[in-house]
Amino acid sequence: MRVGVDVGGTFTDLVALGSDGALRVIKVPSTPDDPARALCQAVDALEGVAVTTLLHGTTVATNALLERRGGRVVFVTTRGFEDLLWLRRQERAALYELSRDHPPPVVARDDVVGVAERLGPSGVVQALVTAEIARVVGAVRARRPDAVAVGLLFSFRDPTHERALAQALAATLPGIPVVTSSDLLPVFREYERFGTTTAEAFLRPTVAGYVERLGREATVRGIAELRVMASNGGTLAPAQACRRATALALSGPAGGVEGARLVGRALGESDLLTLDMGGTSADASVVVGGEALMRGAGDVGGIPLALPHVLIETVGAGGGSIAWVDPGGALRVGPQSAGAVPGPACYGRGGTEATVTDAALVLGWLDPATPIAAGLRLDPDGAHRAIERLCRAAALPLLRCAEGIVEVATATMVRALRRVSVERGLDPRVMTLVPFGGAGPLFTCRLAESLGMRRAAIPPHPGVLSALGLAVAPARVEHVASVHRMAGALARSGWEAAFAPVEHAVRGELAKATVTRIAECRYPGQGYELAVAADDGAASVAAGFHRAHAERFGYADPAREVEVVNVRAVGRSGGQAVGGFGATELPVGQRFAGPATFALADATIRIEAGWTGVVHETGTIMVEQAAHA
Repeated sequence: MRVGVDVGGTFTDLVALGSDGALRVIKVPSTPDDPARALCQAVDALEGVAVTTLLHGTTVATNALLERRGGRVVFVTTRGFEDLLWLRRQERAALYELSRDHPPPVVARDDVVGVAERLGPSGVVQALVTAEIARVVGAVRARRPDAVAVGLLFSFRDPTHERALAQALAATLPGIPVVTSSDLLPVFREYERFGTTTAEAFLRPTVAGYVERLGREATVRGIAELRVMASNGGTLAPAQACRRATALALSGPAGGVEGARLVGRALGESDLLTLDMGGTSADASVVVGGEALMRGAGDVGGIPLALPHVLIETVGAGGGSIAWVDPGGALRVGPQSAGAVPGPACYGRGGTEATVTDAALVLGWLDPATPIAAGLRLDPDGAHRAIERLCRAAALPLLRCAEGIVEVATATMVRALRRVSVERGLDPRVMTLVPFGGAGPLFTCRLAESLGMRRAAIPPHPGVLSALGLAVAPARVEHVASVHRMAGALARSGWEAAFAPVEHAVRGELAKATVTRIAECRYPGQGYELAVAADDGAASVAAGFHRAHAERFGYADPAREVEVVNVRAVGRSGGQAVGGFGATELPVGQRFAGPATFALADATIRIEAGWTGVVHETGTIMVEQAAHA
């Protein structure tokens, strides 16, 4: 069996997928102090099952960036550019809050070493001499780093200086990771390149230690293959994950989008708006034309990561998100979370703060007689006490306060869904909402109504859909290079030559990969690019860019030339097709008329008044407004 394991803030979910389509589902409480412990507990619960492949989505990299929990990094850069990570893009942290600071880089200012060298777009401006290499190595060694990041100007054009420094550093500091920007991200824009490189160095010791431990645990359990989910929706082998720690920054949420895409394919629905509501946060994403929408850059915890990843907007509106009253008397929810320990007050594990789950229990949405997961029964008295304390601070009656918590959480999730759809030129009214996670199906109708949507699909096993997405995810490897040439010039000479190095690199890591080409393009003079499919040549790229620009920004200029900034090769291999979703808990064809609430083994579903639901042959519950059902 292929096994997908998703470690969440409250529960760790496992889905075992047999070659015959049979599913086994296991949920265990997460162990925040050691995420691997809960993973091993879930795998060990699969008694009598031969696991061939273990696919894992992890938040280790994300948490390390958010909590600044990583190794000491020394950053080596071109002299005169030591302050670049602090200058950033000179954008305000908050438009109307002039005193707010950006989160600091992951490297201390005293740990930046300037190098007397310089490359320009046309070649060497100042040569890197042997004596300077020796000086830099001595300065780095004196700082006793856990990892070293090397980022020099124009190294994406000529990596010679970076490689000379990296070789000298590796020889002097054996066992210390040395990350060069030209190997990790050979593209222009030095701030994003240097920020990603320092983040990689910061994360590599932590991620490598975690992945290596998992590898040992898998070997002990006789598991032949371990793979780790990357932010781009594919999986990496352990050695690849250790060398690309930053690629795991959105590892867990990407599995959920892959699972939602799987559900859409089974239903014949290609345009989806997805919402994964777990215990700690809610993750919004979008699938267009059957493919997850990707971004080429973003940030985690204020750290730029210029690596391709599934478009995900995360907000602090999970089941464990804590409700509170601000100094102005307004009711707020999150981003603080009760997490797995102590958890919401109704978990009976010592939590006293009112959370979204406590509010749902007080409103009667959850049945205290039915375990929500892993045998956990809810304590209604604990929930009432927590909400009553908040009532006094908010000056609201009990039920109105609980309803207010739900309304605030809903509004927070709606804003995230709008950011990934409306703000990108997509109309949610013609899409299908796919809510999942342990708490997502409770909010199906409220989210849909707020967005003007009339149709939603609650997948079978909604509480563990992320783990199912992991179990079916293919291997995926990407390589990119900067070219900065006009599409017309590339079409006349050099199109194949531009893609040859990146395709060779992909096949070197994934021998049996199916490779697709992507060109990142812009009109000359623009400061941003759009990704365009490039399998059909330069002429189709130019036409595709004009169309994409019109769709995204509302206008295009077909008379203008198109500049190809970067070329990217994406290799995919493996994965597992799923014809169905195994046995489901509800009979096909069963209908529900709202208001109705019913519990499944891994989630609770609520259908509001004015909505109806029917169980599809796949086990998916298709939810529609009654007038359109």
